[in-house]
Amino acid sequence: MITALIVVLHAGLAAAWVGGMAYSLFVVQPKLTRFFGADRETREALTATIASGNRWKVLGLIAAIGASGLVLLILSTDQWALHLTKAVLLLAATAIFWYVSWRHWPRRIFATSTELPALQARLRLLATAMLGLTGTAFALGVVATRL
Repeated sequence: MITALIVVLHAGLAAAWVGGMAYSLFVVQPKLTRFFGADRETREALTATIASGNRWKVLGLIAAIGASGLVLLILSTDQWALHLTKAVLLLAATAIFWYVSWRHWPRRIFATSTELPALQARLRLLATAMLGLTGTAFALGVVATRL
């Protein structure tokens, strides 16, 4: 019973991270672009406002995913290769998140209007990579429960 609850918690947290990234990348960002059109400065101001304060929430979410995954690994020692692969994928996504949070966003906040389009394109690429990594890790977690 405890293992089942931890599996639900772990999968739910992972789904929240994947879902949040997918929603931002495929719904929010395109709508902001359409709504603000050529007014990049106002769009960027709203994007920064939306993102403000989320860094620590996401880090807490990542920590909870990692902790619950570690507990699951301790409780069930089968499929080590799958779990190790999931961990590597999540660590890679976390590294990208760190880069975006502590390197990319400060550059973006202080960017000139000529620098902004390249930084926005780079963030889309980084967000897509994070989504691919976390989505693959989530899928491997589902596979692990079926083996």
